[in-house]
Amino acid sequence: MAYVKATAILPDELISEIQKYVQGETIYIPKLEDSYQKWGIRSGSRKMLDERNMAIKKLFKNGRSIEQLADQYCLSPETIKKIVYTK
Repeated sequence: MAYVKATAILPDELISEIQKYVQGETIYIPKLEDSYQKWGIRSGSRKMLDERNMAIKKLFKNGRSIEQLADQYCLSPETIKKIVYTK
């Protein structure tokens, strides 16, 4: 996470108000809840995993065994079971 100097983005009055509570410390200001994104949305990881899981389910429906899928995707048989037996 990159840090931004408060004096570069906040007005002096706001910095003075914040200094009443904390000085010389690093603080985290969270995003508003409505601007949260689910895990992997921005990086594309979520989409990649969803596509992988759909492919695993399709192969399983077409007769591929749990063990074969585990070997092919380098996942444990338990993980494959979670993927193929969930909706």
